[in-house]
Amino acid sequence: MKFSKSIITFFSFFTIIVSGQVGVNTTTPDPSSVLDITSTTQGVLTPRMTTIQRIAISNPAEGLLVFDTDEDVFYFFDGGSWVPLEGAISRTNYKLVKSEADLPTPSGGVITLDEDTFYEINGMITLSNSIDINGAYIAGLDTNEDILLRVGGTIFSGSNGGSLRNLTLTAPGGSVFNLNNTSNDKILVLQDNIIANSNSVGLIKGYAVVFSNVIQYSGNTSGIVYEDIADLLLSNQGWFSNNGGAYETFSGTFDLIEKVSGFSIVNIGNYGIDVSSNPVVGTGVISSCVFSGPSNSYVNKYTGLPNPNYNFSNDWFINCPGLVLESDWVATGDVNLSAPVGSGFTTTFTGTGDSSRKKLEGTTSSNHLFRFSASGNNKIIYEGNKLRNFLITASLSFQGDNNNTVFVFYIAKNGTVLEETRVFREVGENDDVGALAIIGSIEMAPTDFIELWAERYSGAGNLSTVSLNLVAR
Repeated sequence: MKFSKSIITFFSFFTIIVSGQVGVNTTTPDPSSVLDITSTTQGVLTPRMTTIQRIAISNPAEGLLVFDTDEDVFYFFDGGSWVPLEGAISRTNYKLVKSEADLPTPSGGVITLDEDTFYEINGMITLSNSIDINGAYIAGLDTNEDILLRVGGTIFSGSNGGSLRNLTLTAPGGSVFNLNNTSNDKILVLQDNIIANSNSVGLIKGYAVVFSNVIQYSGNTSGIVYEDIADLLLSNQGWFSNNGGAYETFSGTFDLIEKVSGFSIVNIGNYGIDVSSNPVVGTGVISSCVFSGPSNSYVNKYTGLPNPNYNFSNDWFINCPGLVLESDWVATGDVNLSAPVGSGFTTTFTGTGDSSRKKLEGTTSSNHLFRFSASGNNKIIYEGNKLRNFLITASLSFQGDNNNTVFVFYIAKNGTVLEETRVFREVGENDDVGALAIIGSIEMAPTDFIELWAERYSGAGNLSTVSLNLVAR
């Protein structure tokens, strides 16, 4: 009877321990735990099995944990399927920014970011110092909510490149950018940003590449100046009408400026583009950007242009709603004889045939030149950038001074007549006025020039040109 009581007492004690907390290698298990195992030399080993064995478990309980030896991964059952329990990968070169205090310590009023580090902006960050990007990557997750704010100062300064994405940048009373990469060896990327309510968008100068895509500008007192950049690529820039000044100013020297898509709504007194400093551009392209608004002029044009109806130098291709089309496609030139009615200019010939060929004499003017220039009389020079074909049409009237003299008229390129353009005309009698047209399709490269020439095919007379009109287009 005593033995039986001992057994009952033992199992009663065991039940009390199991229903409470269990501590292994500790007498004080944590109050929040059912099982608290303490060790500095050993771990907990869960059941290990192959993938087939894991999948074959019948009716696994939710939360069941095993180690899959085929995949070397822990799996737990979430009540519906087996889910791999991946270890948290430690992120290097990463910093979550919730205030300026999360950024590197400023020196001399400048926060220099760690190179090749991703700074994730979370919420509004109020800055009291400017930021040197220093090759870092700064981004938010919500463009409207992740904001860098600097009142009365500059947000980004220095000479380094980097990447800015998914941010709102605002500098009331100050500027967003004051960047000058004097060595022209850095790359700056702006992607999916809003730049708003700043005194000035600022200056970006001297980079190897600046790429700016999907940027909205709103409420800025003045725009941005791009200067001395090798390759400037602007895509989908949206300028609202509440911006002021010149939205985009190009100054200095560029290998390439390419601006595509987007819009600029320009109010009176403002400009969408300012090129009045006559920037030197290897190739300039502005395409598919919509310019609208009540402004009298969307472009503050190059100074000293030969044709006041256009805005840019010959190095640009412009094809945008709201702007005049400027391209080699629409290059045009004209020649017009400046002779009063009833008078003309005499061309005197020596001999007949090929040796008598010469340029028609006379004072001429040119009134509609685009990517052409006039040099002297009866001569226009193509000044576009690319080889292209032109349709040359000309008409002239002349008087002969000797009966039955036959003249041949040509279009000449670079001082050589083009045989395929020849037109014959015979003088019927003295002072007979003859009229004719000359047409030719002519391939012209930059600096090629065209003139009208004549040949005395037979006879002994000379001719007096009384009218001459030529158009290249």
